Amino acid sequence: MSDVRAHIIVKGLVQGVGYRWFVERHAKQLGLTGYVRNLPDGDVEVVVEGTRSLIEELIRELKVGPRFASVEDVRITWQPYKGEFKDFRIRFW
Repeated sequence: MSDVRAHIIVKGLVQGVGYRWFVERHAKQLGLTGYVRNLPDGDVEVVVEGTRSLIEELIRELKVGPRFASVEDVRITWQPYKGEFKDFRIRFW
């Protein structure tokens, strides 16, 4: 099975509730690479690469989020794999 890339925008109450750390922990557990960061409009952006089935597993977690989050929408754009990342990180910029 070949690797893919997903660009994901998560909408809702997802900033200030530990959402980025939640995403980082789950992505690392699944062996995925990429990053998560807050966007100025209150959304969270996730760019992730790996096996599609594992990314889909991460997406199921993103739709739930951590305890104090309230996820309203998860928008996914599937893209070709680029092999751009060595690990998964939180970006602060």
